[in-house]
Amino acid sequence: MSDSHVHLETRPDGVAIVRLARPPVNALGRATREALIACFDGLQDRDDVRAIVLTAEGRVFCAGADIKEKSALAGAGDYTRANRLTRDVFFSIIDSAKPVIAAVNGPALGAGCVLAACCDMIFATDTAVFGMPEIDVGQGGGASIMQRILPPSKVRRMMLTGERVPAAELFRLGAVEACVPEAELLPAALDIAATIAAKSPAAVRRIRGSFAEVEALGIREGFQVEQSYTTELSRSPDAAEARRAFFEKRKPVFGTGNE
Repeated sequence: MSDSHVHLETRPDGVAIVRLARPPVNALGRATREALIACFDGLQDRDDVRAIVLTAEGRVFCAGADIKEKSALAGAGDYTRANRLTRDVFFSIIDSAKPVIAAVNGPALGAGCVLAACCDMIFATDTAVFGMPEIDVGQGGGASIMQRILPPSKVRRMMLTGERVPAAELFRLGAVEACVPEAELLPAALDIAATIAAKSPAAVRRIRGSFAEVEALGIREGFQVEQSYTTELSRSPDAAEARRAFFEKRKPVFGTGNE
């Protein structure tokens, strides 16, 4: 699915590239949010897609919410509908059964910064900046998701000051997986996505799906969850194929992960 707001490209290696396509700043208005949700929802049922790279066209990853559109909300239920749509676009990524790699090609601000934080990993250009500037226009929100990738004090500082943080600093803090020159960004993100796509789809789906559950549990309970799905996976056709391939010194040939 591609439209004027979001472009989708699928590759033979099992990787899909989702591009925000509203330059120059790729602001998240209603139509763009709806297109993102439709795109991510559609990818969940595709056996030919095993990993996703989220990036953007132009020189800005995403400047955040469309402020003009948001300031026009005045009718009964407008804010309720807008808030629901905002949640849905973030959770269409967080709840994805397919791992999502963010390739941040420029500034990621406000909702754009949160969008990147919803992904499993963030790759960024060495000129990219991240910021939560909503406070400068009398708004806020996003700490609940930003704390997935950053220490609480850094989240508070970003939200209370609106400062823009260089990608290199977030790389130092471990929130950004790789900070690379612009020409290397998409190849680097595609490389890790292709590595994941070559793994057992059943194992990737189960491991990826466990992250949120395990994060909400104590160490003992979380590890018991992991032991449970590991036992389940060890009896799967993919596990048997992986063992055969290991002993036969060849690449495994996996199923779709939906068996």
